[in-house]
Amino acid sequence: MDTKTNPIPPSELIINSDGSIFHLHLKPEQLADRIVLVGDPDRVTMIGKYLSDIECDVCNREFHSITGRYAGKRLTILSHGIGGDNIDIVVNELDALANIDFSTRLPRETPRVLTLVRIGTCGGLQPWSPIGTYVAAERAVGFDGVPYFYADTERVRDLPLEAALRSQLSWRIDGLRPYAIPADPKLTDRITQDDIVRGITIATCSFYGAQGRSLRLPLADPDLNAKVEAFEFDGRQIGNFEMESASLAALAALLGHRALTVCCVIAGRVAKNMNVDYKASIVGLIEKVLERI
Repeated sequence: MDTKTNPIPPSELIINSDGSIFHLHLKPEQLADRIVLVGDPDRVTMIGKYLSDIECDVCNREFHSITGRYAGKRLTILSHGIGGDNIDIVVNELDALANIDFSTRLPRETPRVLTLVRIGTCGGLQPWSPIGTYVAAERAVGFDGVPYFYADTERVRDLPLEAALRSQLSWRIDGLRPYAIPADPKLTDRITQDDIVRGITIATCSFYGAQGRSLRLPLADPDLNAKVEAFEFDGRQIGNFEMESASLAALAALLGHRALTVCCVIAGRVAKNMNVDYKASIVGLIEKVLERI
């Protein structure tokens, strides 16, 4: 179906009776151009305390949104829950709010570009990414399949990095092909400056097996983490594991938006240590992003 001339059906673009988008429960006029994404709905409440002139405070399931102003900038703070499947919901619905006319169900003629910065937590994989480090996903590698359900992904993927991954990791997970997406370079420069390190981030499809954690189930490739830690490409190493950066980078790039994930390391996967009281350590990262977005 050509959505440029044919209205998008109600089964595909689901609009609630109050005029809000299906999952996020946001209305188009409630969305700012600059969006801070977090996993935890409670973190939206915490960041919302930095804002003034609150326009909306909306909750539905794991999706909690607050729109207001910080230092004169209009921002939307939004939680996405855990995993790339939720990112697929969030990015598509944010884009619909920005770029589809809900009255006609047709795309708007002039696309609106959103700036999306995700603040997360992660596990560090290198000596230079110990607990407490802030890491930016200059390249995001997906150990999931979210973008492959959409067409023309080659135009946003880093194909040489993907080839290096398959080779150096001796990839052996059947039915899964890693993909790599560059973050928006201008947004990366603006957010990271000189106090957030840059590297390659792996976004996995699970917290346990895909990140090399084995409790009672054996792993298909027990050596994968060691190969990940040893990987190097174009002067970059894989600095951390998390679960959302790659699908966010991919879908944003395909839709013409700017996106970046920055994380606070709360687990040392090599040192096998963990900071369970990490919430205080992420405050500094939140404040940097609010100032720079």
